Amino acid sequence: MNKGCNMVTILIVEDDAAIRLLTKTKLKEKYNILEAENGVAALEILDHSHADLAIVDIMMPKMDGYEFVNLLRESNNNMPVIMLTAMTSFEHKKKGFASGIDDYMTKPINYEELDWRIEALLRRAKIFSENKIEIGALKLNQDSKSVIWNNNKIELTNLEFELLYKFLSYPDIIFTKQQLLDDIWGYDTDTEYSTIKTYISRLRGKFADCGVFDIVSLRNIGYKAVIKE
Repeated sequence: MNKGCNMVTILIVEDDAAIRLLTKTKLKEKYNILEAENGVAALEILDHSHADLAIVDIMMPKMDGYEFVNLLRESNNNMPVIMLTAMTSFEHKKKGFASGIDDYMTKPINYEELDWRIEALLRRAKIFSENKIEIGALKLNQDSKSVIWNNNKIELTNLEFELLYKFLSYPDIIFTKQQLLDDIWGYDTDTEYSTIKTYISRLRGKFADCGVFDIVSLRNIGYKAVIKE
């Protein structure tokens, strides 16, 4: 793959040179790579270079991963962060997410899975920064509440749009009926669960000819969107 000016840049923050090299080798065909051996060096790099996502170890000299991510968030840098570490306890994971990370993987790393997680985080970051979702010929714009499929506008009510946008922002994530009521209709709503079924039925009807996603029902659990492309 030729590296172009629009290629995503990933910052690897890892004190183990061998792991840093392996991670770089696995990712460099698809991404531009920046490297730092600790949090201090990483912050210095970010002073003069842009990164779209960071992969960060916890235990490092001078500045560990927790402190690095804390400082990153305090400076209003919201780029996605994946923490890669040998630390497997619940408390370490809890501390990582509390510091502001977006995902957590334990070593040894499955690099195919890491690539999936990178793609998912980059996709969500793009959605939240641009307020747009594009899946093939399907385009959603949250600002205008518009949906275009194959250059044709599909009319949705505000609630239909918000429900669809929620699903497509988090493909393969299961949402319970209560989560959907809270997020779309509001915490103080008197809306019944049956209303969600009605709205999902409407969405399925309006997008019956759209082959890029399905809204899947999981009995007694909830719903999720599955991207078919």
